[in-house]
Amino acid sequence: MKDYANRNSSKRNSIRAKKTVFRSKKKNTSIISGNLLLGLLLMSITLAAVSFMYLDTDIDEIEPRKNLNNITIDFPTSLIESSILIESGDEESFMSCEYFVQIGAYGNKKYAYEAKEILNEISLISINEIYSAANPGKLLHSVLSGPYENRSAANNAKEQITKSGFDPRLRTLCKKN
Repeated sequence: MKDYANRNSSKRNSIRAKKTVFRSKKKNTSIISGNLLLGLLLMSITLAAVSFMYLDTDIDEIEPRKNLNNITIDFPTSLIESSILIESGDEESFMSCEYFVQIGAYGNKKYAYEAKEILNEISLISINEIYSAANPGKLLHSVLSGPYENRSAANNAKEQITKSGFDPRLRTLCKKN
């Protein structure tokens, strides 16, 4: 009877024997040998033992050096005995300042009006057209709140604006009288 399924195992074994297998001829060697690791371990143990035996230091024996710097401050003794009063004039007599809170500067006018609508509970909001200092010739729409009579009132308004989700900046405009 003829074997049509080629089940003859002797042919398969001969084919397997003829196939070439690609394997490295080098043995798997580690980069750091075991002898080197053992040597490093012994050296570290030896150094630790030597440092504990010979470098034994008692902290109580260490004394601080004497301070060799002598600093003397001489000033007139009349300053100690009598006090000097310096009168300051009103700042408003020579400078008048107005305080503003800048809410933002927008390239699109639509966004400036949206910011103004969000902050409708805050009074004194205006939209001004300014030119950018970073990009000369670019028109920006600055949203300002103010003027306020003092820095405290401007800081209070700045705090309210911050709670609404904006990052405002305090601006001061001073003029000489």
